[in-house]
Amino acid sequence: MDNLYKEFEKEALPHIDALYNFALKMTGSSDDADDLVQETYLKAFRFFDKFERGTNCKAWMFRILKNSFINDYRKNTKEPDKVDYDDVSNFYENIKSSDIKTDHLQEDVYAKLMDDDIAASLNNLPEDFRTVIILSDVEGFTYEEIADFIDCPIGTVRSRLHRARKMLYTKLFSYAKDKGFINEK
Repeated sequence: MDNLYKEFEKEALPHIDALYNFALKMTGSSDDADDLVQETYLKAFRFFDKFERGTNCKAWMFRILKNSFINDYRKNTKEPDKVDYDDVSNFYENIKSSDIKTDHLQEDVYAKLMDDDIAASLNNLPEDFRTVIILSDVEGFTYEEIADFIDCPIGTVRSRLHRARKMLYTKLFSYAKDKGFINEK
């Protein structure tokens, strides 16, 4: 058991930052991303004996993360929202107006202005294209790793990546022009 744990630690833990970044882009929430990464590592450790040694552990981990996200999404869309009455009553009884801090709000809005426009354009891409462009251009995966991760041929990865970049180019052209990144002659 000790050897299995050490091998898992050596193979899987170096990918935690990349998994978190991808989970954050998929969920849009740091708390949900944390939960998704934790669930991914739990499943990966539980089934580490099924992992084929010598293959790409990073791609295996990303596939677990993606499948967990899809399964959670399907489960949540079929299940109605639940509200705990005690949480609601405690919220109104215990909240104080001084607990809400808005000093940093304006600073955060302006600091993230450019990123928000780009992130919104990226998030508006169809899921297949968004996944490929994030894995390639943000996370730095190779075509082979992406193909392994999304379980499709490399040619499909190249095609989706090309089309995703064209879609982003179209969406961000006026943004780049307004910001002075593109000079028209």
